[in-house]
Amino acid sequence: MDNVLEFLKKEPAKFISFLKENGIKKFYFVTDEKSKTLVASNELLKPIADFINADKRDYLKHEGMFFEVCEKYDTLYGAFVHKTNRGQAAGGLRYWKYFTFEDFLRDGLRLSAGMTRKNSLAGLWWGGGKGIILHNPGVDFYDKEIRKYLYQDYGRFVTTLQGCYITAEDVGSNTEDMANVHLTTRFVTCIPPEVGGSGNPSEPTSRGVISGMEAALNFTGSDFMDKTVVVQGMGNVGAPVIKYLFEKGVKKVIAGDINQNTIDKVVKSLPGKNLETRLTKIGDNSILLEECDVVAPCATGAILKPEIIENLKAKIICGAANNQLEDSDRDDVLIQKRGIIYVPDFLTNRMGIVNCANEQYGYVNNDPLFEQHLNKEWEYSVYQTTLRVLNASKETGVPPAKKAIELADELAEVNHPIFGHRGQLIINTLVEKKWHLS
Repeated sequence: MDNVLEFLKKEPAKFISFLKENGIKKFYFVTDEKSKTLVASNELLKPIADFINADKRDYLKHEGMFFEVCEKYDTLYGAFVHKTNRGQAAGGLRYWKYFTFEDFLRDGLRLSAGMTRKNSLAGLWWGGGKGIILHNPGVDFYDKEIRKYLYQDYGRFVTTLQGCYITAEDVGSNTEDMANVHLTTRFVTCIPPEVGGSGNPSEPTSRGVISGMEAALNFTGSDFMDKTVVVQGMGNVGAPVIKYLFEKGVKKVIAGDINQNTIDKVVKSLPGKNLETRLTKIGDNSILLEECDVVAPCATGAILKPEIIENLKAKIICGAANNQLEDSDRDDVLIQKRGIIYVPDFLTNRMGIVNCANEQYGYVNNDPLFEQHLNKEWEYSVYQTTLRVLNASKETGVPPAKKAIELADELAEVNHPIFGHRGQLIINTLVEKKWHLS
C-alpha cells in the first residue's frame, strides 16, 4: 500500500503491520512552536501529520502525540498531550477496541483536549492528556496475564516520556491495572489504596454528574422527584449514577450496557427499584432516544450527532462520557435549536481527576478541598459552574458548550505558578534526544 493515508480508514492491525514492516517501533507527532504546524518523527508518516494538521475539528494544536508498537500482542500504545500550560498533561488510560486507525487517533485528540478543559475548570494545576492501549480483537480482553503484561509495558512507555503525561484509570481499565502500571512508572494516579493511592475514581465522578444534573434541573425550576432518567452505560460510573438517582427520588431509570454481566450486577444491587434495562451492541445508541426527562451518556463519546439529536425526547442531557458531541461546533447548536439543555461533560465529570490530583497530598476525613467541588456554595463547584454556564448561555444565546469552552480555554492559558510551561520543555527535550530512535 503506497499511500500511508489509506491506513487511516483501515482496521488498526494493517497500520501496525505497516509499522513493523518498516522497522518503526516508536513515533510521534508534535506541534512545532514556531510554525504552529504538526511534524512527524518519521518521514514515512508525514502524510498522516499533514492530515491531522489540516483537521479543524479534533486537532487543537496538541503539543504532542507519542506512540509505540507492542510487538508481543500486535497492538499500539498512545499518549496524547494537548496543552500543558497549567502543568503536566493528566488523563486516564483507555483500553479499547477501534474499528479504524483514524478512530483511534481522533478519540485520543478529543479526549486529551477535553481533559485540558476539565482540569482547568476544576482549578487543577494540570494540563490535558489521554492514554490509550489499542485492543487487539485477537487477544483475550479479560486474560489477567495479558493485561498484566500490557499495563506494565505501558507504564514503561510512560516512563520514557519523562513526565509530560500522567496516566490514570479510564474506560477498560481498573485499579489492578493501575497497580501494574505503577510497577514500571511513577507517573500514574488512581493506584490502589493499599499502596497509598485513592483507588477507583468512578464513585466521585458519578457524584459530580449528579451535581451537574441537579443544577440543570434547578435551572428549569424543577428537581429529581418523579423524573425518568436514561443512563447509557452501567459500568464503573454509570452504576453509581443510577444508585444516586434513586436516592434523589427519581421515578424510573432506563439503563443500557453492552455487557449482560454488568447489567445483572447493577440490577442485583438495586432490588425493588424501578430499573428497566437494555442489552445493546457497540455503536447502538438507540437508548438515547427513549422518552425521558434527562438522558445521561455514561459510556463512550461522539454519540451526540445529527441523526441522534433530531430524535432526542429528553429535556436535559447530562452525563459522564467524555466528548459526547461528535462535532462540538455543529452539534451544540443543533441541541440548542431543539430546546434541549446540554450540560458539557467536561464541566460535570471532573471528580475522578480531582480525586487523582489530590492523591499526592494525603488524606483527611471529609476532605474540604474535595467536597467543595460538590457543594452548592463554592463559586467554582460543579453546581455553581453549571448554573453560571447555563445562565450565560441563556443571556447571550451562545450554546452552553461554547460558553464552557470559552471559560475553560481562558483558564488553560494560565501557566503553572511554580513550574511554568514545563510540559512543553519536556516535549522539546524528547524531540531533541530523538525519543523515537531510543
